Amino acid sequence: MFRLSKDIDSAFQGVGTKGGLEVWCIFNNQLISIPKSSFGRFHSGNAYLLLSTALRKIGSPQYDIHYWLGHDATEVDSVLASDKALELDAALGCCTVQYREVQGQETEKFLSYFKPCIIPLEGKYSPQNGLAEETYPVTLLMCKGDHAVRVKEVPFLRSSLNHDDVFVLDTASKVFLFAGCNSSTQEKAKALEVVEYIKDNKHAGRCQVATIEDGKFLGDADAGEFWTFFGGYAPIPKCSSSTNQEQTPTTCAKLLWIDTRGNLHPTETSSLNKDMLGKDKCYMLDCDSEVFVWMGRNTSLTERKTSISSSEEFLRKEGRSTSTSLVLLTEGLENARFRSFFDEWPQTAESSLYNEGREKVAAMFKRKGYDVEEFSDEEDEPLYTNCRDALKVWRVDGCDVSLLSIHDKAKLFSGDCYIVQYKYTYNERNEYLLYVWIGCESMEEDRADAISNASAIVSSTKGESVMCHIHQGNEPARFYSMFQSLVVFKGGLSKRYKTTFLVENANEGESKASLFRVQGTSSRSMQAIQVDLAATSLNSSYCYILQNEASVFTWIGKLTSESDHDVLDRMLYFLDPSRQPMSTREGSEPDTFWDLLGGKTEYPKEKEMRKQIEEPHLFTCSCNSDVLKAKEVYNFVQDDLTTEDVLLLDCQTEVYVWIGLNSNIKSKQQALTLGLKFLEMDILEEGLLPVRSPVYIVTEGHEPPFFTRFFDWVPEKANMHGNSFERKLARLKGKEPVTKRSSGSPWRSDSKENASRGSRSRSNGSERGVSSCSSEKFPSYSQGRESNSDSTPLVKKLFSESLSVDTNNGSTSSNSDISKENPLGGIKVDLSLESLAYSYEQLRVDSPEPVTNIDATRREAYLTEKEFEERFEMTKPKFYALPKWKQNKLKMSLRLF
Repeated sequence: MFRLSKDIDSAFQGVGTKGGLEVWCIFNNQLISIPKSSFGRFHSGNAYLLLSTALRKIGSPQYDIHYWLGHDATEVDSVLASDKALELDAALGCCTVQYREVQGQETEKFLSYFKPCIIPLEGKYSPQNGLAEETYPVTLLMCKGDHAVRVKEVPFLRSSLNHDDVFVLDTASKVFLFAGCNSSTQEKAKALEVVEYIKDNKHAGRCQVATIEDGKFLGDADAGEFWTFFGGYAPIPKCSSSTNQEQTPTTCAKLLWIDTRGNLHPTETSSLNKDMLGKDKCYMLDCDSEVFVWMGRNTSLTERKTSISSSEEFLRKEGRSTSTSLVLLTEGLENARFRSFFDEWPQTAESSLYNEGREKVAAMFKRKGYDVEEFSDEEDEPLYTNCRDALKVWRVDGCDVSLLSIHDKAKLFSGDCYIVQYKYTYNERNEYLLYVWIGCESMEEDRADAISNASAIVSSTKGESVMCHIHQGNEPARFYSMFQSLVVFKGGLSKRYKTTFLVENANEGESKASLFRVQGTSSRSMQAIQVDLAATSLNSSYCYILQNEASVFTWIGKLTSESDHDVLDRMLYFLDPSRQPMSTREGSEPDTFWDLLGGKTEYPKEKEMRKQIEEPHLFTCSCNSDVLKAKEVYNFVQDDLTTEDVLLLDCQTEVYVWIGLNSNIKSKQQALTLGLKFLEMDILEEGLLPVRSPVYIVTEGHEPPFFTRFFDWVPEKANMHGNSFERKLARLKGKEPVTKRSSGSPWRSDSKENASRGSRSRSNGSERGVSSCSSEKFPSYSQGRESNSDSTPLVKKLFSESLSVDTNNGSTSSNSDISKENPLGGIKVDLSLESLAYSYEQLRVDSPEPVTNIDATRREAYLTEKEFEERFEMTKPKFYALPKWKQNKLKMSLRLF
């Protein structure tokens, strides 16, 4: 919430109401707002202030404040920038995280706002002629970084070059890239983005581009021209670049209390815990290479300014490097790095705002005449339609892996492990999704065998299948929707399970009563999970089936909905259509019901609250000596998926391990090990990612739609040959990229040909449902591989069973609706809505005079083109080209959703 007082600059009036960046420059001791066209152009003689606003799906926006100090900025401007950052924090309700950024030592989070880079300009900014043109100077730039690149101008001398880094020589007519022989492919690829940025922004796209390889000179005209700028070719000394040496992580941290006069007082303990931090005090956590200033909720703006000044003065007196990070945190907004230095940090209580917000919106629509019971999230919708010919299930029993019949494949046992394969059509070809389902009571040996056999099947497909490791009780919605109806029984059928539990099974009584919890969203996704036969297994949020040989009870919890009751009836019929149940509602159970459960006891009666899902996080990862190192990639885009790397996408409810084709990870089993280690580490220190979360293993070029939905996905980028440098060089020089296979857009039908094939699409460019069957027949994937000497007999057997297509009935046509061809690239948009225009005030969900008889899920479509662009700051075509989740975030920020 915005707060303005006499201590806060009036320039902050109305800030933070829209997503994106806002930038100010300190000019004549005042804040000057920087236009969006000049974002990323920082003058070394100035200090700047930057606000990043991220609009979350539910709850308050997330704010990050950065103040950037040029190396020629005056001390007065630097101090003023620090003070203004605190004033901006106060204006936003003291709910921001603040970072000090020093030119040349910027955090990767700061650099991620400006794709591909920032190139600081010499001199001072002036509102009148801050971007004035001058005689084009020749400049030499050094580029460092493989995801967030740091660009630094170095002296235009041969001695500035080295073998370890990548350099860009910018001349009036040509831009050269010089790659040191020890530089990585990723660094060279990132430097190419800098070259493209310079070409487009400084040369208006009218200049030549040349790449020079270190040590290769003969027969290369571009190399000869490059060296003439340095007075001719001469060998570069074989000395390593010494700048930006990687610092070892700090294991010891010192906590100091800052009094109101700015004096620092060390604490008297070596171990840290949260209780040491007082709400009415400020503290400095000194971790050598990084320093945190923690400010209690009850501290004043003056106290906070004093604590920041004291911390900066401390760094100067200590002679700390300019690369020392300084992060300012308000109580309640501590980041993962800060929390990691404390022995104990209690988990934040989960907010119920997500559920409360959904209920309030549903109630609002009911009052306005809409028959709405509950709004379902897009993430809850089934991602696949049921197609039993496309689903195969194997039960793992030691070395034996048996294919289950159609009747049995919808019945799993908690004491067993299963391999589940789902075939679907995507981008005009068959794709395979392979699940390893781990029963909660299964044996460790069976779990290892299941993973090993699944990995062998994937290897036989040359790694093209997506593999997923899931534990019972943590299944994603798309797993359930593949089965349509699924029953999970207690007990097991494997030899190891029976041997282990032989005594317990032998001592079981004659009672054959069983209790099933019924769950699901519709007839296309419903499950019956057998639970312990006890009253404590009941929950008011669910319906249950209790049965023995003599009778069947259905129990309806008081917090369940009509759709839950419908699923209950359907599941009862699925289990045994011949039996007539006795229906009982919570609170009116007969004694017989409680007798079957062993007596009446307490059970959960509060509504189960759904966890609020935040934005996903992307990490690069490497594993040396069994130690996993993960580094976050901020504001990630598809180009951050570099083919030489392995990356982890943390979505809080599931994890994706993405394997680049040129990475050093060559098997899905290796990748799964990385994913499981990542779950154990809890990188974000939030406790939101359960250790038993699903782990997907995705190979470059075979990304499923439920992975690509987190990116603005361009299929052609994912299907190119060569390393990341070669791919970007081909695109930069205007060559047609060589692709591994042709593919259409993952979200859209781009042609009438696609539409005629019945390809499924969703409106607004957010394709989530993929038809499970195709109208085309595909040859068996096992053809041409049967002679593979590396395949075991078991794999050959499974492979031939699983990846062959029945030519008689193995394909069916999809009857999905197809959007008409339009300028939005096949996005299904009802253009007739443009003729029904209403004002923004009428279309808001909280409007006192609401519009009726409209599509309440697409209020924005009724805005005029002019008002739409004013509110969303983009055209309708650009808006509908965004991923669905981004559209919803923008609509919610404007009260249109």
